[in-house]
Amino acid sequence: AIVSALSGVVRLLFLLLAVICVYVCLEFVLSRFPWTRGMAEELLVAGRAALAWLGSGLLGYLPKALNLVLIVIIARYVIRLARWLFLQIERGSVTFDGFYPEWARPTYQIVRFILLTFAAVAAFPYLPGAGSEGFRGISLLLGVMVSLGAASAVANIIAGLVLTYMRPFRLGERVKIAETTGDVLSKDLFVVRVRTIKNVDVTIPNSLVLANHIINFSSNAQEHGLILHTTVTIGYDAPWRQVHELLITAARRTEGLQTEPAPFVLQTALDDFYVRYELNAHTDQPAEMAAIYSRLHAHIQDAFNEAGVEIMSPHYVAARDGNRTAIPDDYLPKDYQPGGFTLGWARRPPQR
Repeated sequence: AIVSALSGVVRLLFLLLAVICVYVCLEFVLSRFPWTRGMAEELLVAGRAALAWLGSGLLGYLPKALNLVLIVIIARYVIRLARWLFLQIERGSVTFDGFYPEWARPTYQIVRFILLTFAAVAAFPYLPGAGSEGFRGISLLLGVMVSLGAASAVANIIAGLVLTYMRPFRLGERVKIAETTGDVLSKDLFVVRVRTIKNVDVTIPNSLVLANHIINFSSNAQEHGLILHTTVTIGYDAPWRQVHELLITAARRTEGLQTEPAPFVLQTALDDFYVRYELNAHTDQPAEMAAIYSRLHAHIQDAFNEAGVEIMSPHYVAARDGNRTAIPDDYLPKDYQPGGFTLGWARRPPQR
């Protein structure tokens, strides 16, 4: 890149030198003949006038150029000072009450943007041609284009700032945003990136994140524990105390679930054909939710099969009189035989 840039500068200087040589040669040749000597003098006067105009313009612009350089230097060192300060805050070397370390980087970006804006406003009057009508027209056109085309970008930036200082989640936490569940990879002024349990990276605009509800599974997992819950429906023929005991036994067998606080069961509904049981257990590993649920469901099946309690629709149980039980053979006695069919009829009342 440096070689390419230097080559461009050399080519530009060579072109400028070639133009000067052609101009000098043309003026010299025209001055050799009497009938073209007037043209040579006009070229000489025009060249001197152009050089005088260029020199006076450069000399007149020197004070503005010095002011411009001074503004750039001051802005640069102020930004470097702000960067150093917020870097120390992010590392924890400098602390302020109520200001969290994760706020340091986005706050630095905001301060940097404000400083650059003030520097641009201060430097604008000192730019070459800043007072011309053409410069003003171009500036107005660019402003209109940016205002019309950056509406969504500005909305995402504002939403990103709101999310930053709301602190609904941090990097690495397991969250659910709208219909996407996964771990937060990054968050900036425009988007939030989430990696799902299937290793799919999802990019969500900040405005969409702010407009939807956010579920954070990790924020209280280490301190209070995340409660995982699952529901089973068992018929009224099974004693509810036995069902509670079997569900709690399955939870205690499951790796990743905590024994303290102890798992507990809630009977959430008494439906027409069965009771709805909800098993609740604590975990401090929200990132392993899918695997923990899978192990828990497997242990629930094992515990109920060992106790001879079927987990299946009571509708089928009521209509299958005489059919074989649905419990696997490994959990049944070797001499197990299905029961017989029961036939019933309605007895007519005696005639009077």
